[in-house]
Amino acid sequence: MLCVAGGRYVNAHWPYRYRNVEPLLQKVFASQIKIDHYHRTYFPRPGFVATGLTLRRYSAPDLPPIGSADSLLVQGSWADLLLLRNRVRLVDVEGLHVVIPPVGSRANQEDFPPGSSADFGGPATVVEQLNLHHATLDIMRVNSSRYSFPIRQLVIRNLRKGQAISYFVDMQNAWPSGHILAKGNFGPLLPSNLGATPVSGDFTFSPVKLEDIHGLSGGLSSAGRFYGALTAIEADMTSETPDFAVGKGRPTQLATSAHVTINGLNANIILHTVDVHTGATAVHAEGDIVGSPKVTDLEIAVANGRAQDILRPFFKEEVPIAGAVWLHSHARLTPAGEGLTFFKRLQMDGVFDIPSERLTNRDTERKLSDFSQRAQGAKPTKQEPASNGGATGGTAEVFSSLNGRAKIRDGIVSTQRLNFQVPGADVNVNGTFSLHDGKVHMLGDVSMQSDVSHAVTGVKSMLLKPLIPFFKKRNAGAKIPIAITGSPNQYKVTQDILHNK
Repeated sequence: MLCVAGGRYVNAHWPYRYRNVEPLLQKVFASQIKIDHYHRTYFPRPGFVATGLTLRRYSAPDLPPIGSADSLLVQGSWADLLLLRNRVRLVDVEGLHVVIPPVGSRANQEDFPPGSSADFGGPATVVEQLNLHHATLDIMRVNSSRYSFPIRQLVIRNLRKGQAISYFVDMQNAWPSGHILAKGNFGPLLPSNLGATPVSGDFTFSPVKLEDIHGLSGGLSSAGRFYGALTAIEADMTSETPDFAVGKGRPTQLATSAHVTINGLNANIILHTVDVHTGATAVHAEGDIVGSPKVTDLEIAVANGRAQDILRPFFKEEVPIAGAVWLHSHARLTPAGEGLTFFKRLQMDGVFDIPSERLTNRDTERKLSDFSQRAQGAKPTKQEPASNGGATGGTAEVFSSLNGRAKIRDGIVSTQRLNFQVPGADVNVNGTFSLHDGKVHMLGDVSMQSDVSHAVTGVKSMLLKPLIPFFKKRNAGAKIPIAITGSPNQYKVTQDILHNK
């Protein structure tokens, strides 16, 4: 008799009828939910299992569904049931797939109309734990491609309207690809002012495949913490990239620290400070990543760095120059498009100063050193071969200074005013340098301390002596045109007396 009475009591107060649970699930997922099959479960815990779920937005029932799920398990406890406590112990979802239409599309505007954030207030009934397994979030793009975020596991605890939740997520980033682990707190959610919702947590993002960004390579590992309101999330992070390279450049170790502010609603990022360390050089940057699609603007500064550290990721072979460097530049990285390489997207404009420079290719350095000595009116010193693979010994540093303005477009560095000094000569050139293959083509003039006959040797020197008055400057030596051309390990500095450049 007691069992019969108990059964009638449970049946009368059974909270897991689908008509009772459906409003709860719609609040949890902020969507209309339809299922293909449903059955109750009693042991070990009361609840139900549903399969074949379809999710639609309230405001656009005629549009394609925004999501689906393979199965849904809802469990309570017998103690809560007998004591009439309004509580769900577990909601477990397998195979959830959510599709977000492209920003600006009719489907997106109707699926997420202004004010729809009120749908995300959460359920009045407390859900102690919500688990998502093997879920996928697809964000569609205007060109019909998509950013796909596989979510291995998402755990949310204490889900209830007006309360903060704790969360843990294990997922893959869409682009660039990488593994994300994060945990923290979110809320309480403020539907009337979603951007003011508090959020905090810690994360790791590793390894990040930089080769997904056309023109870059390397594996980045990062970690950090974040805190603040949803539209102004403060984040501090560090990262290590042991093998960063641009194009076919040499893998180079980078260490980065940054403090940024992130708008969690539109993904705009303000870069307050970004410090990159490579070799003995520190690069400081500030700027932002904003817009739709995103455009990156940076102000970059280097004080007393090393030119070889900055150039190394761009060159497969040895970098052409080395020495201390100061620079300031504005960089813009335009949105990623189909097939666009990093160099196609990069634009830079800046100034630099390398007060004490040397060439890293010893053969080229020797030739320029010989020219420098002739420019001073002296006979070149014989160079003795060194033992390190053909490099020459006894060669002094050739450049005493190098400075100018430069810009980068499509991987080509161009300058209209590049000045450097060789002992015995001042050089002013204009031209281009390719970051793709290291080829250089620059034309300009050399102002020498000596006369023009010292620019060459042997019979050519004798033939040029009658031309000295035409190239001689007032109270100075000759001013002659030159060309700097060639590719790595084959750079040439030549004179063209007849200006056939």
